[in-house]
Amino acid sequence: MSKGHGRRTAGAAAAIVTLSVLLAGCGGGGGGDDKAGGATPPTTGATTSAGNGTTGGDQTPSAEPTQILAQIKGADDVVVTLNSAVRDQDGYVTVQGTLTNNGTSIFDAVAWRGQETALVPSGPSVAGAVLIDEAGKKRYYVLRDTDGKCLCTTGLIGIKPKESRPIFAQFPAPPAATTQVQFELPTMPPAKITISEG
Repeated sequence: MSKGHGRRTAGAAAAIVTLSVLLAGCGGGGGGDDKAGGATPPTTGATTSAGNGTTGGDQTPSAEPTQILAQIKGADDVVVTLNSAVRDQDGYVTVQGTLTNNGTSIFDAVAWRGQETALVPSGPSVAGAVLIDEAGKKRYYVLRDTDGKCLCTTGLIGIKPKESRPIFAQFPAPPAATTQVQFELPTMPPAKITISEG
């Protein structure tokens, strides 16, 4: 009986050791899966990416520096950096970038909404942005939803000095053969950008 009791005790001890090893392997938290907050805007998105909502626990460095297609400098030291212009399978082009206020005053993008009365619901935004296909002699305006609001970044108001915000705008895609277009934003100089395939 003492031998049977000894076997049971040894078996129980082995089970406890095995369970401890398994628990140690599963613990530790903070693994590489903590990236749920890194989604980009339509894209952002946006924001973006972005300002793309990446959590502080994600310490993985990006594989390569952010691409810069163009940089537009406007009045009052406001800078728009365009990072991507991607054509998707649904026939749209999404342009993403960053707005940075390098000036000394608060910036509101009211003029960037454009002059169209129909764009008033979009408020301070990049609704007035346009893609121009010079070769095809066509202009492509920012898409709108059923409420008349732009498919773009809105709420661009109260941007403090040295503050940056991600921006995006979605357009109908030019023909597949068109890869070079001009991006125009009201009050800002135009910039040539290259469309890539998504």
